[in-house]
Amino acid sequence: MDKKLIVLCGDAVEEMAKLPDKSVALITTDPPYNLNKNYGIYQDNLNFTEYMDFSRKWLTQAKRVLKDDGSIYLFMGVRYISYVYAVLEQELGMTFNSWITWFYTQGIGKTKGFSPRHDDILFFTKHPKNYTFNLDEIRVPQKFYRSINNMRGANPGNVWQFSHVHYCNENRRSHPTQKPEGLFERIILASSNEGDTVLDPFVGSGTTLRVCQQLNRNCIGIDINSSYVEMSKRRLSEPFRGFDSIDERMKRVPDDLNDPLVRELYVQEHINKFLKNDSEAIDDFVKSVQDKYASKQLNLFTAT
Repeated sequence: MDKKLIVLCGDAVEEMAKLPDKSVALITTDPPYNLNKNYGIYQDNLNFTEYMDFSRKWLTQAKRVLKDDGSIYLFMGVRYISYVYAVLEQELGMTFNSWITWFYTQGIGKTKGFSPRHDDILFFTKHPKNYTFNLDEIRVPQKFYRSINNMRGANPGNVWQFSHVHYCNENRRSHPTQKPEGLFERIILASSNEGDTVLDPFVGSGTTLRVCQQLNRNCIGIDINSSYVEMSKRRLSEPFRGFDSIDERMKRVPDDLNDPLVRELYVQEHINKFLKNDSEAIDDFVKSVQDKYASKQLNLFTAT
């Protein structure tokens, strides 16, 4: 296993307390939501005061270990998100940047009330202006081809659509809240650079570690459950065949690609820019181009 990928077994607060001040560039994590889910040796069913005390302790450590230009992305359920927001902003003095909605098409069914179809992610920075944000690394293809700056793509916005990691997916692990790799790919590309250190104090099935492994980041993952720690280590040793999820817009075929030379050049550039980490999506993209421009001449391309 890459020595830059560290997996620690222990209590998040205690393990974070051992890390040096200002030592990580990014924290991205999916902590327990206190919804009574079974995490093996931990059952998240604290009372309100206990849960907020737990949240306050680990978030305090998070701010301490973040570099001055660092950021935190925090997944959080709706019941506690406003309270956690207040801790970050009002108590810890961090700067709010974005409230991201992860939209998915399949979720928990309800017969009384509306079935949930989203999770939320809070994005805060340590400094109000000086922080890493690599927009060009996370742009999505435009709806229409434009000859000027077209390959720059568009800002993905704050509503992200990624499929759950379904139980039939070969990458699915025995973990109750496994998140898709595409979510973490976007976060890590946006708010860190190659060689930076990323921290996930509730690493669970090891998604953050796996994505950092492929994006050339250092990563520290912490989990109190030793079986999840071993799960993460095994995952890091497995062959990589592409991330288990993708924003479907990355396969978007723009309109107005009517010039055959422009179209062929665009297809190759699209593959190399937007699908460079998702090789399994290339065939679908090329087929979509062929279907859309069936009456036009098009050569097949592969990534370079």
